[in-house]
Amino acid sequence: MAAGLLTGSGPESEAMASGRTSWAAEEEPAPQGEGLFQDEDSCSDCSYHDKPGTSLQSFVLEGKTPFPEIFQTSQLLFYERFRAYQDYILADCKASEVREFTAEFLEKVLEPSGWRAAWHTNVFKVLVEVTDVDFSALKVVVRLAEPYLCESQVSTFTLECMNELLNLKEHRLPLQELWVVYDDSGVFDQTALAIEHVRFFYQNIWRSWDEEEEDEYDYFVRCVEPRLRLHYDILEDRVPSGLIIDYRNLLSQCEESYRKFLNLRSSLSNCNSDSEQENISMVEGLKLYSEMEQLKQKLKLIENPLLRYVFGYQKNSNIQAKGIRPSGSKVTHVVSSTITTGLLRSLLRDRLCQEPYEEETEIQFHRDPLSAINACYEGDTVIVCPGHYVVHGTFSIADSIELEGNGLPDDIVIEKRGKGDTFVDCTGADIKISCIKFVQHDAVEGILIIHRGKTTLENCVLQCETTGVTVRTSAEFLMKNSDLYGAKGAGIEIYPGSKCVLTDNGIHHCKEGILIKDFLDEHYDIPKISMVNNIVHNNEGYGVVLVKPTIFSDLQENAQDGTEESKVFKIQTSGEGDATERVDLEELIQCAAGKMELSARSDLSEQVEGNCEIINELVAASTQKGQMKKKRLSELGITEADDNLMSQEMFVGIVGNQFKWNGKGSFGTFLF
Repeated sequence: MAAGLLTGSGPESEAMASGRTSWAAEEEPAPQGEGLFQDEDSCSDCSYHDKPGTSLQSFVLEGKTPFPEIFQTSQLLFYERFRAYQDYILADCKASEVREFTAEFLEKVLEPSGWRAAWHTNVFKVLVEVTDVDFSALKVVVRLAEPYLCESQVSTFTLECMNELLNLKEHRLPLQELWVVYDDSGVFDQTALAIEHVRFFYQNIWRSWDEEEEDEYDYFVRCVEPRLRLHYDILEDRVPSGLIIDYRNLLSQCEESYRKFLNLRSSLSNCNSDSEQENISMVEGLKLYSEMEQLKQKLKLIENPLLRYVFGYQKNSNIQAKGIRPSGSKVTHVVSSTITTGLLRSLLRDRLCQEPYEEETEIQFHRDPLSAINACYEGDTVIVCPGHYVVHGTFSIADSIELEGNGLPDDIVIEKRGKGDTFVDCTGADIKISCIKFVQHDAVEGILIIHRGKTTLENCVLQCETTGVTVRTSAEFLMKNSDLYGAKGAGIEIYPGSKCVLTDNGIHHCKEGILIKDFLDEHYDIPKISMVNNIVHNNEGYGVVLVKPTIFSDLQENAQDGTEESKVFKIQTSGEGDATERVDLEELIQCAAGKMELSARSDLSEQVEGNCEIINELVAASTQKGQMKKKRLSELGITEADDNLMSQEMFVGIVGNQFKWNGKGSFGTFLF
C-alpha cells in the first residue's frame, strides 16, 4: 500500500467544492505549455502546499432509498488530476500501454477487498460489497451487500433479478460504475480517489481511436494534458459556447466515422477476391479514414489552448434583422436613467430639432441601453445620455442603426456584468457606434464582434476583459479616434477575408496588439488592412502578429507525398502492359461517393491486382500522411520577430503608426 501518497486538500475555489484529496509529488505539476497567446493566470493552476492526512468529503445519493454516504471525489481541481495522471498513473506511457499502466497503479493503491460501493448506472443503483479486484481488466468482483438496498426507475429489480444480473456478469463490474461508500477511518480514501481518476479518464479523456495513434510523443503530453485543460477551461467559462458546441459535434461525428470505419475494415479483413463490390468498399473505407483524420485534427486544434486561440473558429450568428418598421417610420431612442427638463431642452436643441423643416420624428425613452437596442428597427438612432449603465445581456445589433453617446466617452459608460459570451454582436449592413465607453467583466469572448456587414466605431473607449474586437470573415470594421486596452488576448483579431481600417487609435496593455488570424484547413482571401496614425504600445507580446504557413515545409511535405503516391498509386492497366497510370486518390474517393459514374469504371476489378495488398498500401500511405499532419500540429507555435511584416500584400495603407514598448517587439509571425 502506498501509505505516503495521500495528501491534504488544495485551496478553496468558488467553482469547486472544498476538501479534496490528491497524490502528492515533490514538485508542482508541469506548467501549461508556454505559448505566445496563452493565459498564464489560470485559476486552475493555483499552487498549494501538501499536508499530511486526508480531507475527502462525503455526499448522499439522491433518491428515496436511504443509501449510506458516498465519498465525494468528482470535484477535484485541475492540478490534482494533472498530478495524478502525470506522476502516478500514466507517466510517459504510449496509448497502447494505458490500460497496463493503469492496472499497475491500481495494484499499488486499491484495497483488494472488504469495501462497499454503490453500483450506479443510468437505470438503477444498488449497494454491493467488493470481494476481489481484477486489475488487468479494470473490474471488481462483487456480491450484493446486506441489507439489500436498490433503487431503480422500474420496479422489476428485485433481489432475485439483481442476483440473476450479477450472475450474467459473472459478478464482475467495471470500476467506473462504482462509488465507494464513505468511511471516516481513511482506509478507503485512496481507493475512492483512484476509482474517480479511472472513471474521469474514460469518461472525459480517452477516445476509442487513441490506440491507433502511436507516434514519438508520449500519450500524456499528446492527448491527456490538452483534453484535461479543455475540460476545465469549459468548466470555468473560458471557452466560447459556440466553440464548445463545435467541439462536441466534431467529437460525435468522429466517433460515428470511426465506428463505421471499424465495421468496414472488419468486413474487408478476410477478403480473398477482387470483386467490384470489394473495390468500392475499399475506396469507401479510405474515404472514411480521410474524413476521420480531418475531424481528429480539428479536435486537436480546439483541445490545444494556444491553437484554438490562434486559428479561431467560424462562429455563425443567428441574429435576425427586423428590417424596416411596418409603419415605415424611423424612431430616435433616448436612453437616460432620469429625464430632467434641462436634459430634455438640450436634447431638443442639440440633437432632435436641428433641421427646422425636417418632418416629425418619433421619440421613445428608455432607462437602459439594452432595451433601446432591442426596440430598434432599420435606420433607427439610439442616443445615450451621460450616466453609468449596467447591463446583463448582449447587444445584438442586426439592423443598420446608429448608437451615439451624448457627450464624452468617459461620461457615458456601459458596463457588462454576468457571465456571457459577447458584449456587442454586430451583423447589420451599416452600424455606427460613437462616444461611448464599454467596460467588460466576466467575459468569455471579446467585447465587440463583427460577424458580417460594416461597423464603424468612433470616439469610443473599450476596456476589455478577454479579447478586444474580432473582425470575422467577410466583415468590415472602421475604428477611428478610439482607445482599446486590457485584453488578455489580442486587442483586435482580424480574420481572413475581412476588411479593417484603423485610424488615430490607441491599442495598448493587451496580450498582443493586433492578431491577424488564419484557418489551418480552409482557404480564404487575405484580409485588407489599413492603419493610419495609430499608437500600438505596452502590449505584453508583439504589436502586430501575423499567422501564416511555412511555405518551405509545405513544399517538403508535398514532395514526400508525391513520392509516396508514386509508390502506391501506380496500377497496371489492362490495355498496356508496359504503361502505368497513376490513379488519383481524390478520384477514387469521388467514385466511392457517387460523384462519378460507376459505369465508367466497370472494369475496375480487372485493372486492380491484389485487392488486399492495395488496401493495406492505401491505408499505410494515408496513415503516414496523417502522422505528418500531426507532426506539423505538434511543431506549431514557432513565433519569430518580423520587421518586414508591414510589406505584406494585406496591408493596403500604412502611414504614421507608432509601435513602442511592446514586450516582444513591434512585429511577429506565428508559423504553421
